[in-house]
Amino acid sequence: MTQEPTVPTSLAGIGATALGVALLRAQESSRPDRLFDDPYARHFLQAVDPAFSPWAAVASPATARFLQLMAEQVAVRTQFLDRALLDAAEGGCEQVVLLACGMDARAFRLAWPPGTKVFELDFADVLAFKAAVLDRHGASATCHRVEVATDLRHDWPRALTEAGFNPERPAAWLAEGILYALPPEAADLLLDRITTLSAPASMLALDHMKDSELLRSARAGISAELVGLWRGGPTEHLDAWLTRRGWQPAVTDIAEAAAACERPIPPAFDPAHAAAGRGWLATAHFPKPR
Repeated sequence: MTQEPTVPTSLAGIGATALGVALLRAQESSRPDRLFDDPYARHFLQAVDPAFSPWAAVASPATARFLQLMAEQVAVRTQFLDRALLDAAEGGCEQVVLLACGMDARAFRLAWPPGTKVFELDFADVLAFKAAVLDRHGASATCHRVEVATDLRHDWPRALTEAGFNPERPAAWLAEGILYALPPEAADLLLDRITTLSAPASMLALDHMKDSELLRSARAGISAELVGLWRGGPTEHLDAWLTRRGWQPAVTDIAEAAAACERPIPPAFDPAHAAAGRGWLATAHFPKPR
């Protein structure tokens, strides 16, 4: 008998946006011209009582507006980050670390090279909810998947290494939908910890966005809690922020990434809109010693 999914109490605040991302991934997966296919996203939504989350319910006008602003950003960033992680794994990073993974199903939906170990970090109840939903639907990981129950505000490097992560081996790191929700000092600490755990030839993939009048207004229409989620993240441009810690970054504006996918610029990041913000996708490599 499969376990009955229990909605985690940790899916509040920033954690609740994991369901919003699942909804957008489910919508993208239903398109004939989809940029990726996530067959598991809709299962997470179906396991949540609509009274618990605005993302699981029939979209209100306010929710629909927010989703419309963010849909192309999530679609383009998902494809970009998928490719970055697979390229790193195929290039020798046998360890992949998904930070604050939420409803990320990459361990199940991507074609990982043999021997890849994917570490999923999040709250224990978030991981339990996800595992219960996936077990109910008979999902099988395409890699060696390791759950690491932890809180990124605490000593997660210790939890990760105790779960079998080897800091002497190259790793591919994913920080998706995280940086903007951290105050600057917490963003710096996160990158410092990643850097300390990264052997030469490691790779870091991430996204970041600046808040804007357009996004704040859309969030306010859903709930007051969502308004305060944006905490700023790094205070300097991603290039400088990463380079200063020894990484070799390649930063792409989300508008350019959308054009490369033949998608319209996400409305929340359209430079033609005075109330819009900026968004970026980035990869960074930790070089081998000369």
